[in-house]
Amino acid sequence: MHSSDAVREGLIALLPRLRRLARALVGQPADADDLVQVVLERALARSAQWRPDAALDKWVFAIARNAWRDELRARGRAQHLFAPEEAGETVADGSAALPVQRLELAQALAALPSDHREVVALVLIEGLSYDEAAAMLEVPVGTVTSRLARARATLQAHLGSNA
Repeated sequence: MHSSDAVREGLIALLPRLRRLARALVGQPADADDLVQVVLERALARSAQWRPDAALDKWVFAIARNAWRDELRARGRAQHLFAPEEAGETVADGSAALPVQRLELAQALAALPSDHREVVALVLIEGLSYDEAAAMLEVPVGTVTSRLARARATLQAHLGSNA
């Protein structure tokens, strides 16, 4: 089977996990959908770069992580040009209310620094081992451990204070 066909079939199987990772990284469902679309486009366009002996999920998750970092950089630049996001909060209808706990968790995740949110998404949500997350993030395992510990403490403090 040609590698692009294998990537295409593998991406279909990965979609639920990719969407879950995107929601954990991004926080907003619409932004997560946009991120998934970007990741799929990049993965398909670069399918010849994937080695069949490598894990497709790790390759795709690395694309997602890099795409999200690109988006954060772009947003950082855009904040200097446009009105703040908070100015648009009253425009949207808030009737699509999520259960309170999910909303609080999403807010707590969004409040984490991006490097902590990445570790939470990879280890706690996607179930990667510390070693796998460290390899994907290109950091030592100790860094993953410390980021996860700090993220857990921050989440606990945030959720505990809002409970």
